[in-house]
Amino acid sequence: MAAALRRRSVPSPRVLRAAMQRPAGPPSRPGSPEGAEGGGWLSALRFDNLALRSLPVDPSEDGAPRAVPGACFARVRPTPLRNPRLVAASPPALALLGLEAGGLEAEREAEAALYFSGNRLLPGSEPAAHCYCGHQFGSFAGQLGDGAAIYLGEVRGPRGARWELQLKGAGITPFSRQADGRKVLRSSIREFLCSEAMFHLGIPTTRAGTCVTSDSEVVRDVFYDGNPKKERCTVVLRIAPTFIRFGSFEIFKPPDEYTGRKGPSVNRNDIRIQMLDYVIGTFYPEIQEAHADNSIQRNAAFFREITKRTARLVAEWQCVGFCHGVLNTDNMSIVGLTIDYGPFGFMDRYDPEHICNGSDNTGRYAYNKQPEICKWNLGKLAEALVPELPLEISELILEEEYDAEFEKHYLQKMRKKLGLIQLELEEDSKLVSELLETMHLTGGDFTNIFYLLSSFSVDTDPSGLEDFLEKLMSQCASVEELRVAFRPQMDPRQLSMMLMLAQSNPQLFALIGTKASINKELERIEQFSKLQQLTAADLLSRNKRHWTEWLEKYRVRLHKEVENVSDGDAWNTERVKVMNSNNPKYILRNYIAQNAIEAAENGDFSEVRNVLKLLENPFQETEDCTEIEEETASTAAACAQATRSRLPYCSKPPLWASELCVT
Repeated sequence: MAAALRRRSVPSPRVLRAAMQRPAGPPSRPGSPEGAEGGGWLSALRFDNLALRSLPVDPSEDGAPRAVPGACFARVRPTPLRNPRLVAASPPALALLGLEAGGLEAEREAEAALYFSGNRLLPGSEPAAHCYCGHQFGSFAGQLGDGAAIYLGEVRGPRGARWELQLKGAGITPFSRQADGRKVLRSSIREFLCSEAMFHLGIPTTRAGTCVTSDSEVVRDVFYDGNPKKERCTVVLRIAPTFIRFGSFEIFKPPDEYTGRKGPSVNRNDIRIQMLDYVIGTFYPEIQEAHADNSIQRNAAFFREITKRTARLVAEWQCVGFCHGVLNTDNMSIVGLTIDYGPFGFMDRYDPEHICNGSDNTGRYAYNKQPEICKWNLGKLAEALVPELPLEISELILEEEYDAEFEKHYLQKMRKKLGLIQLELEEDSKLVSELLETMHLTGGDFTNIFYLLSSFSVDTDPSGLEDFLEKLMSQCASVEELRVAFRPQMDPRQLSMMLMLAQSNPQLFALIGTKASINKELERIEQFSKLQQLTAADLLSRNKRHWTEWLEKYRVRLHKEVENVSDGDAWNTERVKVMNSNNPKYILRNYIAQNAIEAAENGDFSEVRNVLKLLENPFQETEDCTEIEEETASTAAACAQATRSRLPYCSKPPLWASELCVT
């Protein structure tokens, strides 16, 4: 699913060891794109493509879209681009591969553009596309696979770690279906920036090494509204230990009882065993070692670990207000990483029902639904592991581990965000819930309010409290912002028709709408009507009352922290330090990404690079932030949106940002 912005109107251990001892496969054959060549900055990369040696590769060399039975990979060739050029590179990500990339000079930029566009193959690379299936929006979709991403191979980093390289947007594969295997500049910039932003926030994620655009173009109907336009083909170099996902194990699924679709490798339990051996032996070696003689116990330990990792991952998302947008089973990493950045979004105004994906009409993947959806996806993974892990075992593990692990990790993280570093009290969960409810009632900015709380003192006097409240008020939604947020989304005639249909023909109504969506629209209309009568003074008074009430509860809780502390100043210093390392000042807000995209579409890549640099230090007051903004404003002066760039990156979004829609 494309991201777009608009305004609304193992084999066994024995086999694995043998595979690891065999030399890497030969370089890909010369042809189009150009064959592998040595020399240059990238010649230091050493490929060791264990996945292709350990898992079945389709013998056919037909690169056209087709079913791929009995295989985990199909060999492909990247499709060359016209005049590829580097948009940006991430030195910390490239350093994983042993590439020093600080301040790439022109020669290295050109080399990166040539190889990381797919125009030329690196020595030792073996391009292939991975086969997987998936449940999309709750329904089994059958064979999916890497329709726009190409595995290049695995590189050994300087510390011995193995990193899979993948080119996203490199052309047609057997899994492209009716698509063209391409990605465009806007969606690629978003994935590139967010991959790195998440890493620097401390959240497990795939990485992005480079973003390369070109003069090649594809036509995209961005909003599926009959208004297609040409866009530049762009490729992102993605880096991860593996891109295997839950859906990789769904290729064995028999015909689905609801959709009738099936996986391409039904009845191939031998391949499921190979995949489990490979995944556990390679990425969970301690589990393989502990249960080498009992595959059921080993597989159960693996499922327990991925359950816990997934629970912790989604807890991390919730604590920074991150919404993935498309939590299908094919977008869930088998090693617990955030993977596949499409219509994602960081919440601005706190709304537990926030939907970042404009195509998610039912709110299946809303912010507050993410924990339960990830659990549901784990249930589908459990089904896909049968018979190698009996369902009664995996279901018990899921019920025992997931909710408990999520709640524990979530509360631990929230305590750090609130500076509760001495005591762990049962009442803390309620304090967090009441904070979020206060944010919701006042339209508070999720990121900035958490960041502000470190400056709240347990000993604040009345005048200091008033000053702090003023800062909080500046991060709450204005009447104008609320009116935009609660503006009715349905045409009144459409709503009237749906209401009549719900009464007269419930069966037909169930096919085209839901009671929940209609009720939400009615609530929106009621709220919007109330807002027409609300004055700015009334809103300010109401918000101050809500925040004064919560801050008093927070003060009481902080007093309990300090009661048994001998050095209050040292406690407060540590408290502020913990809070400032858990509450980011900078996140990749949609409006920031949009400014970078619009500048890049006008040929200016400096804003992408500036935002990337900023996101590498999300918790710090960036001293040269002002310089970055001033530089951006001057270099992008020719662009229509240059004035937007002057807004501080840590600012609550401008009003125009509420009109942005990601699909």
